[in-house]
Parts: sequence; C-alpha cells; structure tokens
Amino acid sequence: MRPLATLDRTEALGLDGLLFDLDDTLLDHGKLTELAYSALFRLREAGLRLYVVTGRPLGWVRLLARLFPIDGGVAENGGALVGPSGHAVGAEPEAVRAERTHRLAALVAEIRARFPDLEPPDDAGERLTDYTFDVGEVRRVDAARVAEVTAFSRERGATVHVSSVHLHVGFDATDKASGAVRLLGALAGVDATRALGRYAFIGDSENDAACFGAFKSTIGVANLRGRPTLMPRYVTRGERGEGFAELARTLGALRAAAPATPELARPPGIP
Repeated sequence: MRPLATLDRTEALGLDGLLFDLDDTLLDHGKLTELAYSALFRLREAGLRLYVVTGRPLGWVRLLARLFPIDGGVAENGGALVGPSGHAVGAEPEAVRAERTHRLAALVAEIRARFPDLEPPDDAGERLTDYTFDVGEVRRVDAARVAEVTAFSRERGATVHVSSVHLHVGFDATDKASGAVRLLGALAGVDATRALGRYAFIGDSENDAACFGAFKSTIGVANLRGRPTLMPRYVTRGERGEGFAELARTLGALRAAAPATPELARPPGIP
C-alpha cells in the first residue's frame, strides 16, 4: 500500500464519485464525528457523487440516504440497494426472498446450536437478506472462532462476510463490489467498466476486499484490520473518521481549479 499523499491529480480528477464503508471507516467505534460528517460536504463540493457501502441493515441505509448528503447506498454487503430518497432499488421477487429466508432461518438455528457462545447484535431483526453475529461491536470473538463459524456456514452453501464488527451469513451470492456496480447501473446508468474505473472506494476490513480488488482507486484507513484477500492501493495516515476526512481534504485539494497559466512573454516587436 502507498501513502494517500502519493495519489496524483490525474487520478483524482478522473473520479466521478466515492463509495465508502460505514463502521470504522466513516464512523469511530459506532459514532459519527463532526469531522467525518463535514468531510461528506467537502467531497460533494469537490464534485463527487457519494454512496455508502456497508454490511448494516437496509433500514440503516434508507435513513442515511435521507439524512446524509449522499446519492444512495448498498446495505447488507450487497444484498439490498437504496436510492437517494431511501427507496429500495432492484428488490427480488417475494417468492425468491421467502425461500432464502427459510433456508437462512434453518442455518442460523444450526449455528446457534453448534456455537452457543455467539450472539446477534441488537439490529439483527432489522435485516432483509442476511443474519449477523456480533464479533467485535460489543462482544469480542476470537479470530479462530470466527474462522470456525465461517467454515461451518460455507460448508452449508452460505455466503459469509466478516467486518470489523459483525459476521454475516446469508444465501445471496453478493458482495459489496457487485452490489455497488448494480447500484450505479440502476441509479446513474453507469456501466461496470466506468463504475470500476471512475469511482473510488474507502474501507477498513475483510468484507471490503471485494471492493479493494474490483475498483481502480482504493483506499484503506489506517486501522485496516484482518486479512483482506486483496489490499487497497492507498492508505491514510489517520484512523477511522480522521482518515476519511484526510481523504476528503486530499481529493478536494487535488480537484481544485488549476492555477491560471501565465501568459507567455511575446518577442519584442510583436503586439
């Protein structure tokens, strides 16, 4: 990874927007600071479209889309998409969702019987496409235990994502990158090639690896944790919201209007 300070003007000017993770990227241990929130406005002023891309529930992203200066978002690690007014985008047919929900309920029952020490977070009931266990938000679960649950779930055909705070299980074959590309196509008519080349992504943990690998311009905040299969190109000096604000300052400065080129001196005698 290279320091964020090495990101150049050409790359910054080539961006149409920024995709950003929520927990431990924009938020500091679950809290939104004034510094991080104001950074969203600085990014808008720099001419960038903004989309949150998180593992948090659909309801969270619906609310953020109404309250934050953003254009929409990805919830539940790509399982649900949200437009700028908070409306759901591209929801699956009810019969498909019902079948997956039934399979997920059976899997969760198996996991809870096999790993009784695991507990869900308090927003588990608000989810549409997956189920989560708290592995770092309130409780601390050993990495070896997380790996054991991950293997157990994948052996049963589930998709598993691990963030800095949660372990997610479900039967939707999605991730943050595929969800972001679908969202940009649905909301802005952006094809996959343009999305991956013209949108940057900033995140902090293992479930951000798909975005780190897919997008051209990728940034990790300094508290990047776990072992993503692919790492971001750049890393901030600051952690969490401070690192996010650092990115906003960097992009704002690089995208600012270029100074006027001084008029070349004319040779003597030429008006």
